[in-house]
Amino acid sequence: MRALIQRVSTAQVWIEGRRVGHIGHGLLVLLGVAQDDKEDDAAWLAQKVAGLRIFGDADGKMSRSLRDVGGAVLVVSQFTLYGRVRRGLRPDFAEAAPAAKAQPLYEFFITCLRDQGLRVETGEFGAHMEVHLTNDGPVTLLIESRER
Repeated sequence: MRALIQRVSTAQVWIEGRRVGHIGHGLLVLLGVAQDDKEDDAAWLAQKVAGLRIFGDADGKMSRSLRDVGGAVLVVSQFTLYGRVRRGLRPDFAEAAPAAKAQPLYEFFITCLRDQGLRVETGEFGAHMEVHLTNDGPVTLLIESRER
């Protein structure tokens, strides 16, 4: 699994002119699922996201987590995180899991975050979405479960 994480002051996801998810201070997580991912990848990644100490303390150092600051998470499915452009200009998505496998893992990831007491908003799996955000910092991280 791959998660592109952005610390945000606000983030929203829209589908066909309708806002389906929004948060204030917290994290926007764009989540990609690979063909060989399993539930333990999702659980590990959710634990990592929930515990990331990327929010400032009184001294301005990144030492506080989502729980510490009362932040929320907006999770958006993003199969294009597994797009490869080694050859040519058109991305190859062969590494991305098909929807039948990816959707249950996406939903399990969300459940794992909620089980940790976090407020989680989402987009809609497989839909064409517009994501609006204000990156705070900017702070952007890429985390892969394969690197644990």
